[in-house]
Amino acid sequence: MVAGACAAHCRELGDHVTALTRHQLDITDQNAVEACFSSETPDAVINCAAFTDVDSAENDPATAIRVNVDGVRNLAASANLSGAKFVSISTDYVFDGASGGFYTEFDEPRPLSVYGQSKLQGEMAAMAENSDSIAVRTGWIFGLGGRNFLSRIGEFLSAGKEIKAISDAYGTPTYAIDLARRLRELAVADNSGIFHITNSGDGASYLDFAVKAAEITGRDPDLIHPICDSELGRPARRPLNSKLACKRTESLGLSPLRHWHEALESYLKNQ
Repeated sequence: MVAGACAAHCRELGDHVTALTRHQLDITDQNAVEACFSSETPDAVINCAAFTDVDSAENDPATAIRVNVDGVRNLAASANLSGAKFVSISTDYVFDGASGGFYTEFDEPRPLSVYGQSKLQGEMAAMAENSDSIAVRTGWIFGLGGRNFLSRIGEFLSAGKEIKAISDAYGTPTYAIDLARRLRELAVADNSGIFHITNSGDGASYLDFAVKAAEITGRDPDLIHPICDSELGRPARRPLNSKLACKRTESLGLSPLRHWHEALESYLKNQ
């Protein structure tokens, strides 16, 4: 989802883009990564590869660590040797959700899950190998090709299906296309460290998101039924509040991304 949006956006701007699938490049293979950098000689690398199955990571931490830590370390090291700018995507799940407000780049991470721990370790591995690295924390991503609840809400509403939406977990929705634009801006900027990227607005619960989608599309909101996160009984703990504030991009003079309402409307009308 994000890689496709990034490749399309960069090509629209005239960049020469090499977009590799997991079958074309295994980022956990250090030799393969080094060979790829040698042949492609990139100016910048945006890493969209990750083990993102939050629940499966609880049962298979070794794979999560191999991809989200070792793979990121390999890319950061090769970028450092070649002089390429390295940008890697992290997650809002590095936080524990205890805060009642928005998390900034300066708040202390306390991940609750193996997935969150692996992504935090990936951030640290990138910085250790390459101090010019950028780690972008984001979350609640929706867009074309997405298979998550947020990306499929229009499909569910169109089908007239009954929808159960979590009412007590909150985050900051992020449209993949808008994320891609900001990722490229950071890739060409002379900065490093941790950045938060989300669409603007007060954040939302999954229920809020679904209701807004029904409003935009004119579908029946009575199809949507609230449930609590605890009712799902999922293996991995998730933060009940992972709303992100994008303080560092503001300090660079980059305009806030559009409101998630506007981004959601654009997405639903272009599916």
